[in-house]
Amino acid sequence: MENAGRAVADAVARRWPPQPLAVLCGPGNNGGDGFAAARVLAERGWPVRLALLGERTALKGDAAWAAAQWTGPVEALSPGALEAATLVIDALFGAGLARPLEGAAATIIRVLNERELPVIAVDVPSGIDGGTGEVRGAAPSAALTVTFFRRKPGHLLLPGRAHCGATVVAPIGITGDVLTSIAPGTGANHPALWLGDFPSPVESGHKYSRGHALIAGGAVMTGAARLAARAAARIGAGLVTVATPESAFAIYAAALTGVIVAPVGRAGDFAALLADKRRNAALIGPGAGVGDATRDKVLAVLAAGKAAVFDADALTVFADRPAELFGAIRSPCVLTPHEGEFARLFDASGSKLERARRAAQASGAVVLLKGADTVIAAPDGRAAINENAPPQLATAGSGDVLAGIVLGLLAQRMQPFEAACAAAWLHGDAAGRFGVGLVAEDLIETLPATLAGLQRVTHTSHQTAAGFA
Repeated sequence: MENAGRAVADAVARRWPPQPLAVLCGPGNNGGDGFAAARVLAERGWPVRLALLGERTALKGDAAWAAAQWTGPVEALSPGALEAATLVIDALFGAGLARPLEGAAATIIRVLNERELPVIAVDVPSGIDGGTGEVRGAAPSAALTVTFFRRKPGHLLLPGRAHCGATVVAPIGITGDVLTSIAPGTGANHPALWLGDFPSPVESGHKYSRGHALIAGGAVMTGAARLAARAAARIGAGLVTVATPESAFAIYAAALTGVIVAPVGRAGDFAALLADKRRNAALIGPGAGVGDATRDKVLAVLAAGKAAVFDADALTVFADRPAELFGAIRSPCVLTPHEGEFARLFDASGSKLERARRAAQASGAVVLLKGADTVIAAPDGRAAINENAPPQLATAGSGDVLAGIVLGLLAQRMQPFEAACAAAWLHGDAAGRFGVGLVAEDLIETLPATLAGLQRVTHTSHQTAAGFA
């Protein structure tokens, strides 16, 4: 607790000059961290005012010890404690909060937000559920959050992430081998999770050894499959084939260079493409249309044992019979729904992390639940939260590019969980590199720079590489 309080004090002193500071302490260990931080800053000459939720005599254990070291006044928690303060440390409640804020705590959080005072949160902003990112009643919008040892899911999942501001992870003496005993099943998506499995060209390789991806193209929204095809090729698939209705063949053939365009006008044509064992991965969904033909193609891909990505229409077409899809999944498979598509197939109750994990277990597929806080979950319980997606990704076609990247990695025989994690990170990194004005096509053109940068990414970053505490 002494180390935690000192870490908070150091983080505050690095960012702000001494000024009137209010420290708001709760009745548990988070409050004890606040007492320690207040004492350290006061010793350094900061004008500190401390307010406590509850009675000082009710504090237990380490929190009671930390409070005993504080020699200044302790006042009851109320908005009056904020008078003259220009900076606030929120040490009311930490990541383990299990109930909504109420009473004096909820009132002072409301006042903090109304006055827009800079807030430094200890562990998480009070009111944020550290496991889900949900707001329990109320939460301040912090300028800085100082947490310890490892981040928690609530630091990355929305809306919690939006309340944290900049997040600093402070070492407080907990050794890394603690994670071995904790064995966290959830981590932040970072190249350290999958870079060792990422496919790279080898001198003895050829186009077929790098995989052959097959995409079912639609007759009307042809751009979706074209984006996916180009993304699969750009990420390294040796060959890409788009199976297209004869009516749209000329559109695909004129627009795609370096991609095979195969007309599938007769019954059995798509099955014939699947029969080629060199076509080892398939994508159905982008622009495919909602109808029996799309459903039949999905089931044919699964029956052929291909690695598969199903997105958009390939998911919606099973809205009235999800068990049929789940029962057919036997080969490596990634589902890439947005929230609306997810709700058509799965139980949409609970936090995003819980929902994605349940869906993966129910379907037998890796589920990549898209959004600013994309969650990737595997049937074995592993899950990763992606954090590098900028808001510019909210543009038509970006999901088609993401599906194509997953496909290209599966074609190169990357395992589905690692492929989905890698695709989400690469997708976000490319968008961040391009910046404002992004359209989906720009993601594909920026991938080479992302791949070049990936070679320089190290397997460090203690706050991301090994999971959450």
